[in-house]
Amino acid sequence: MTQTTTELSIQNDHLCGRFSAMASPCEILFDCTDIVLVRPQFLAAIAETKRIEEKYSRYINDNPLYIVNHSNGKPVAIDDETFQLLNFADTCYQISEGMFDITSGVFRKVWKFNGSDNIPPASKVSALLPFIGWQKISYTESQITVPKGFELDFGGIGKEYAVNKVSQLLAEALPSISMLINFGGDIQVTSPRKKAPHWQVGIENPTSQKGVAIVNIAKGGLATSGDANRYLMKNGKRYSHILNPKTGFPIEDGPRSITVAGDYCVQAGLLATLALLQGKNAEAFLKQQNVEYWCYK
Repeated sequence: MTQTTTELSIQNDHLCGRFSAMASPCEILFDCTDIVLVRPQFLAAIAETKRIEEKYSRYINDNPLYIVNHSNGKPVAIDDETFQLLNFADTCYQISEGMFDITSGVFRKVWKFNGSDNIPPASKVSALLPFIGWQKISYTESQITVPKGFELDFGGIGKEYAVNKVSQLLAEALPSISMLINFGGDIQVTSPRKKAPHWQVGIENPTSQKGVAIVNIAKGGLATSGDANRYLMKNGKRYSHILNPKTGFPIEDGPRSITVAGDYCVQAGLLATLALLQGKNAEAFLKQQNVEYWCYK
């Protein structure tokens, strides 16, 4: 279990709560200055975030995901929350025509996106291809069967899912207060603020030290996907951590970063990732979705 350092303080006209989870800095802004009112809900939000992380992180041994990934082809019982998350993963797979595949995390065995020039041999990549393929996963409302050698990885949807769950929890507990939930750049705003209706959010341009777009959000979600921190570089060529599950190699000619606005963070996150998977056609894809977006190449 990861140790959590929490901080809740008044900043100008609002409260700011900070903690770490899911390998990301997490921040919750409350449009009020009543610490006594907010603190219990802030702690509840942290607890909910840690619950999701401890249940679905592939870095934790003996959690439900670990048991599924080490089941060696035997059926494993699942609860309704896991069933719903699997349904969402299936939707991602279907609408992306197989490009968004939560079994593709197995490629981490050969790809280490640490900024080095260590490109794995094609033979090592192709050796993993038989262990990729969401269509080979079988599940019902009560159980799942994962073939031997396969693994599920919720990393592509877990953080956005946590943002949505926490925003729902907080909106029910504090319905009259606007809140901004920000987990490593994945954002949800529950409702408009009382005085100035918007929260202001900065979107970094990874290709420029000066480029930061300021976005006003009154309600809804915002999510970013890109390779600013996870990439390889060899002979002047940049290799993104966004892999094509059908080949095992990085998507080429894609943007460095895409941020998408939507009604919900989980929806925005899916569209941002699907766009990156389109490579050079990322912007054309986003224009077809008729969503607001920021794209940096």
